[in-house]
Amino acid sequence: MSRIGRLPVIVPAGVQITIEGQQVHVKGPKGEMQKLFKPEIGIALEASQVIVTRGSDEPRIRALHGTTRAIINSMITGVSAGFTKVLEIDGVGYRAEMDGKTLVIYVGYSHPVRMEPPEGISFDVETKTRQVKVMGFDKELVGQVAANIREVRPPEPYKGKGIHYLGERIRRKAGKAAKGKGKK
Repeated sequence: MSRIGRLPVIVPAGVQITIEGQQVHVKGPKGEMQKLFKPEIGIALEASQVIVTRGSDEPRIRALHGTTRAIINSMITGVSAGFTKVLEIDGVGYRAEMDGKTLVIYVGYSHPVRMEPPEGISFDVETKTRQVKVMGFDKELVGQVAANIREVRPPEPYKGKGIHYLGERIRRKAGKAAKGKGKK
């Protein structure tokens, strides 16, 4: 039995969940989401807890069991508390700012890069620390938008300049000066 799949998902106060067959609809203070799951997985609501069960021990179904439970948990957490990804901008002259709801990034190109937030996503910029926060209720969408922002200028390995996640370790390389050492 899956250790993750076995755990019940607790539904907090203020979150409404509706299960119609394989369709799960979750509504909370931050927004609402719905998702259709595979028919091999059973989903039931019992006393403000969501129970996920599986019909067989096939490897494919066993994998779906834990994944389904994790997705439902993310949906409930998202509509009640929301998700945030923090990105840092490193480099001389590199910065980000807000223009209304649009994120404008200056990272060494001849033009600023403008990014419009998709539905359900908002940006916040701290100019002193050069941090960009991506916030929303859909965990998958928050991660994808953060990855798209990072893709504008990924961190380079020599000086570490670029956009990276908060706490991300950047693999560094030695420059030309270290190449010739040791030979005489």
